[in-house]
Amino acid sequence: MTSLLARPDHARTEAARPRPLVLIATLGGVMAALGPLVVLLAVGVIGWFVSDAGVHGAPRDGMRMGALAWLAGHGSGFAVMGARITIVPLGVTAIAAWSMWRLGHRVGDSVSGHGPDADRISDGERDFTVPTAIALFFAGYAVVAVVVATLAAGTTADPSVPRVLGWTIALTALVAAPAIAVGSGRAAIWAAFTPATVRAGAAVAGKVLTALVAVSGLLFLVALATSFDDAATMAARLHTSPSEAALYSLVNAAFLPNASLFAGSWLLGPGFVVGGATIVSPGAVVLGALPLVPLLAALPSVGTPPGWVGLAMVVPPLVAAVASYRALRGRPLAWDQYALAGCGGGLVAGVAFAVLAALSGGSAGPGRMRFVGPLVPDVLVHAVTACGVGALLGAALPAALAWRAARARAADDEAREGAVEDVPVDASSDDTRA
Repeated sequence: MTSLLARPDHARTEAARPRPLVLIATLGGVMAALGPLVVLLAVGVIGWFVSDAGVHGAPRDGMRMGALAWLAGHGSGFAVMGARITIVPLGVTAIAAWSMWRLGHRVGDSVSGHGPDADRISDGERDFTVPTAIALFFAGYAVVAVVVATLAAGTTADPSVPRVLGWTIALTALVAAPAIAVGSGRAAIWAAFTPATVRAGAAVAGKVLTALVAVSGLLFLVALATSFDDAATMAARLHTSPSEAALYSLVNAAFLPNASLFAGSWLLGPGFVVGGATIVSPGAVVLGALPLVPLLAALPSVGTPPGWVGLAMVVPPLVAAVASYRALRGRPLAWDQYALAGCGGGLVAGVAFAVLAALSGGSAGPGRMRFVGPLVPDVLVHAVTACGVGALLGAALPAALAWRAARARAADDEAREGAVEDVPVDASSDDTRA
């Protein structure tokens, strides 16, 4: 009987004991990498089978193509007939980032019981739980990436392991690290020590960047829809079967984020290039021979666009203004804090968009197709200016309301002080008391 009564306490002790941090974080990184990888391996096998019903090659060839697609989403690049392809399918990157966020958040939730509690952290005790989990998460993810790159390497393709590791570090720092911090609850503790202006500026930067990318994607989809006949013609000229056409459409979909960032660069004014000696901007369109890629059907006609097309450059500042206002309204800030958060957040969003635009381009083939992508230096200048000015204008209304409220409070305080000074003093009553 004594042994039976002791079991529940033992079970409760085991349940209360946190799971090992090393195991949780490392397995989280491994699973974050394997999730999208397994899906792409399956798609590669399906593509190998539908291409020629499995007559040529083996299933491992399809799996190898899926692995190369996963590596390409991590910036590895690959070689095709001696030509280096470095353009990154950001659709694959986005899926990998989503997997990192989901698994990183779960890792953070699982390790929340490790290390000091909130009170001890507030008292200044050092907490290495999140940095340790981030390092182990990266280690697990990097091991999978290196193994996949080694197995997928061959004579026809040569993925770059250093580039894969570099992109893995960037994704871990920008996606997995915040996810682990949020899931563990440490982010809320650290945010409490952050000035309100910085928190508001970060919210403005996120809203402005998200809104600008969304509007850019919408612009591209509208352009592609209006040129659907040209896209269908391009696809028909490839003489693919229905299953092959579906697979080719899936490959094109992996580059939709790239096309959206190209459209955003066009909205900002500088535009982008599709091969050497080309330009696509609101002021001029110069193109040469293009490959049969249905996404390219969204490109405008060659020549000088009408003058009203230049009005599209007004869209980014307007989008930034609306996003800034929506991010700042209702926040208890002073008028100067509103202005600082709006302008600073807009500048950060402009720099972030320029970085994304730089990642969206690269080499897409031999010859003149080695140069594809936005004009990054010009995009940086235009994005910082448009987003910074627009976000500052969006913060103007909350700042004006806060300034008026501060003036009204100051006037009320002065009136109250004047009323106190004007109260008469009864001298006789003081003498009587004395």
